[in-house]
Amino acid sequence: MENGALERETEAAARPGATAVGPGTSAAAPDPQWGGDLLDLDAYLRRIGYEGPRTATVETLFDLHRMHKAAIAFENLDVALERGVSLQLDDVQRKLVDSGRGGYCFEHNLLFAAVLERLGFPVTRLLARVRLGRRQIRYRAHTVLAVGAGYELWLADAGFGAEGLIEPVPLHSGSVAKAGAWSWRVLREVDQWVLQTLRDGDWFDLYAFRVEQHFPPDFEVSNHYTAHHARSAFTGKVVAMRGTEDVQQTLRDRELTTRHADDVIERTALTADEVVDLLRGTFAIRLTDRDAHLLRRRLAFLASQGASKSPKPSPTPLQEA
Repeated sequence: MENGALERETEAAARPGATAVGPGTSAAAPDPQWGGDLLDLDAYLRRIGYEGPRTATVETLFDLHRMHKAAIAFENLDVALERGVSLQLDDVQRKLVDSGRGGYCFEHNLLFAAVLERLGFPVTRLLARVRLGRRQIRYRAHTVLAVGAGYELWLADAGFGAEGLIEPVPLHSGSVAKAGAWSWRVLREVDQWVLQTLRDGDWFDLYAFRVEQHFPPDFEVSNHYTAHHARSAFTGKVVAMRGTEDVQQTLRDRELTTRHADDVIERTALTADEVVDLLRGTFAIRLTDRDAHLLRRRLAFLASQGASKSPKPSPTPLQEA
């Protein structure tokens, strides 16, 4: 499924009544280049609180997706502290699973892909261009997954942050997923797919992607730019996000933006201590005392850098990508 076969199945899935991977289909063995042999599946399942069947069914896919999103935060703290981010699976697992931290899209979805493959799901790792309502061509800054389950191909994405999918959505044009107050739609746009979300009654583009073969170096290059380049959405700032069925929250430095189910948006200014408490509490990120101290210092520095600038509404981090 890491080749033209997936493209053909994806094209087929765009037609009504088509089938993809069914319950009786056995997935190919995971490709060793992704490091899936390093995964501690038991530790991951404990981390997200999953105790259900370990079978490659649609129900399992949905449960894992929901529970991963609820348990593991989206955050860029290592980037904010200028440490960089490793995509080696043992490093990702040590951080997101063993250490109780969160991560950003590359970490989330590469870990989630390894879990799904271990359970027998066919998975293809893809790179996407973030749009957030704009059509300009940007570098591929986001990771998503195409997953086969129950005679369907599904778009799975446990790592887009506040507005990201809570559950997978079928990968055929016009399919809609709903979870709580939020809705998402997949559309075919010439030779690519677009994921949209419903905002204020209108469909709003989140990102676009093509179904094509990718390799670990493709993700390494995108991750390196995202973690280090001055124009990246995630350098020079502290970011954390979470999305539930009722609320979508984005922390950027010392401002928390909360979108409610009725599309009312609140912005709350925070002190550095309040940011640390929020990360540990609301975002459920396990911070060491050392990291908490470094984050307070970083936030103080960022505040001093921005003190002379005129205040203006903050864009979401992904809008700057």
